[in-house]
Formats: sequence, structure tokens, C-alpha cells
Amino acid sequence: MGGFSSHNLAFAFGLLGNIVSFFVFLSPLPTFYKIYQKKSTEGFQSVPYVVALFSAMLLMYYAFLKDNDGILIITINSFGCLVETIYIVVYLFYAPKKTKVYTIKLLSLMIVGFGLIFILTQFLAKGPTCLQIVGWICLVFSVSVFVAPLCIVKQVIRTQSVEYMPFSLSLTLTLNAVMWFFYGFLIKDFNIAIPNVLGFVFGIIQMVVYGVYKRKGTKKLALVVEGQKIMAAIDAHQMLEKQVIADHVIDVAKLSELVAD
Repeated sequence: MGGFSSHNLAFAFGLLGNIVSFFVFLSPLPTFYKIYQKKSTEGFQSVPYVVALFSAMLLMYYAFLKDNDGILIITINSFGCLVETIYIVVYLFYAPKKTKVYTIKLLSLMIVGFGLIFILTQFLAKGPTCLQIVGWICLVFSVSVFVAPLCIVKQVIRTQSVEYMPFSLSLTLTLNAVMWFFYGFLIKDFNIAIPNVLGFVFGIIQMVVYGVYKRKGTKKLALVVEGQKIMAAIDAHQMLEKQVIADHVIDVAKLSELVAD
């Protein structure tokens, strides 16, 4: 029975959480490849990546404060900090001036905010109190990571297009939430468990919206293609009528010449 202890199960879910989180952090790669190809950020938002970077930094800080059960949080969030930083640099490189300025302001706010959190918790709180405060802050921003992509959901509903909401990201976020919920639950760390309940719900919402508007987009495309076929048929018919009229005019002209002769 020792193999099924809560500690071993927690480690297993934490390890699975690391694996799934690895793919979560890599899931925007198709988005950034598209940005690279078009040399433009188009309708893509920088907010999810800035929030994800801030959350990863906070979770690393929180994990360093924990005496136990922190290593699996440190490993994946250190990777997350690296990847999100690369995404933001690429985004800034291809973003238009207005969007670039907005993203830089967000980054500046994030850096100042993290610095204040670090200084205040280190000097005004000690031991368990410091850990508890940082844990609450992590809880709030972990929820923000799951909520941030919902701004893209709003855009999907407004444009009725799923172009800017990758399904892979929504799916991996949902699976990720499941793994980290059980990890947090088993180590009795509800600062990790609670936000992942909301993460699961938000992930399901995103996938439902994707499914609805993906079908609508397919139907709309089919209607456009059908309309193009109809217009092409009408144009062909009109051209045929014009050709018949032209041939008729020529025949009348020839007949007139013969009568004149």
C-alpha cells in the first residue's frame, strides 16, 4: 500500500502536471509561427503572455518559500518564465507601435508589482505569514492566467471567427488544471488547488465556444463558396446571352449586305 500513499500520488500528479504544463507553455508556438510568417501580430493579444509570465514568477517565489513540495513547481515555472519571455520579445518585435507601447506598459507594471510583492513580503512578513500572503497572491494571479484567454473568447464571439483562439491551448489548459488540482489537493495546498478548479471551468467554456463558432465558420464558408458558384453560373449565363445576341447581330448585318447586293 506504500506505493499508493498520498505523497507518491502527489508526486505522480505533480510530474504529470509538469509534462502537461510543458505543452501548455509550448502550445502558442503555432500562433507565433503565424506571426513570424505574416510579420504582424494582427489580432493576437499580448495580455495572456504577460499575465502568464507574472504568474510563473510568483509561483517560483512561492515554491522557494515552501520547505517541502516546492521542487516540481520550481522546475516547470522556471521553464515557463523562459518561454513566456521569448514569446513577449517576439510579440514586441512584430507588434505595431500602439500595441508595442501598451505591452511595454504592462511589462513595466508587472516588474514593479513583483518587486513590491518581494520587498514587502520579505521585510514586513516572516515565516508562515510570508508564505500565506504570497500563496494568496499566487491564487489570484493563477486565476488571472485562466481568465486572460477569455478576452480572446470575447473577440471570437464578436468576429464569429476562431482564427485567434487556438484549440490546442484551451485543451492543454484544461488538462493542466486537472493535474495541478489533484497535486494541490493531495499536498493540502489550496492556493494551488482552488484556482485550478476555475481553470478547468474556463477551459471547458473556451472549448465549447471554439466548437460553436468553428461550425458557424464552416457553414459560413460553405455558403460563401455556394454563393460564388451561383454568381459564376449567372456570369456564364449572361456571357452566353451576350454571345448569342452578338452572333444574331452579325447574322442580321450579313443578311442586310446580301439584300443590298
